[in-house]
Amino acid sequence: MSIGCMPLLTQINKADNRGMSQFFEVHPDNPQPRLLKQAVALLAKGGVLAVPTDSSYALVCQLDDKAAADRLRRIRQVDDKHHLTLICRDLSELASYARVDNRQYRLLKLGTPGPYTFILEASKEVPRRLSHPARKTIGLRVPEHTCLQALLAAHGAPLLATTLIAPGETEALNDPHDIRERFEHDLAAVMDAGACALEPTTIIDLTPIDKGDDPVVIRQGQGKLAPLGLA
Repeated sequence: MSIGCMPLLTQINKADNRGMSQFFEVHPDNPQPRLLKQAVALLAKGGVLAVPTDSSYALVCQLDDKAAADRLRRIRQVDDKHHLTLICRDLSELASYARVDNRQYRLLKLGTPGPYTFILEASKEVPRRLSHPARKTIGLRVPEHTCLQALLAAHGAPLLATTLIAPGETEALNDPHDIRERFEHDLAAVMDAGACALEPTTIIDLTPIDKGDDPVVIRQGQGKLAPLGLA
């Protein structure tokens, strides 16, 4: 299903005794509440979901579920030094999980919502096991994607996330059917809202600002630097 296709209003349930994932075909502009409710229920049970974003598909789970976070890391095959990201609905929610000064906040306003991940100093609200073990930092983003925003609203809290890149590969995945075929025994569900962009988010480290330095672009991705004044 592409963004321009007629909506497919069905849920294909592939869950069986082999632990195969569910597959939700979600309208990209008007996500069906019943499917969002079922996705939230899977998150509450500790599931890891593949969801569309404005930069590629991502893996998400509940923020406060250690077992789910460990499972998310295993699927990506990354260790605790790999920055996970908190996906928030808006800046007011983001501010609860990071220490933000005025200059950082101005950049955040310019880049949200959108395909950017910002590295910030984690607040005490972030469990230690989720922040970078040496730097005590966390990645945060506010997406623009309608389906993901609807899921966040239904869930009522930020989600822990990482870009969906298959182990041993470098390109982010953007085809929900490919994701289903490759990860259906690892995921609780795949939310299909059509293909996403092929690029991951642009990652910008804002922590140097704390010392009077300029922010550092860690990865140039879908988000353009010019709107942030960093080109």
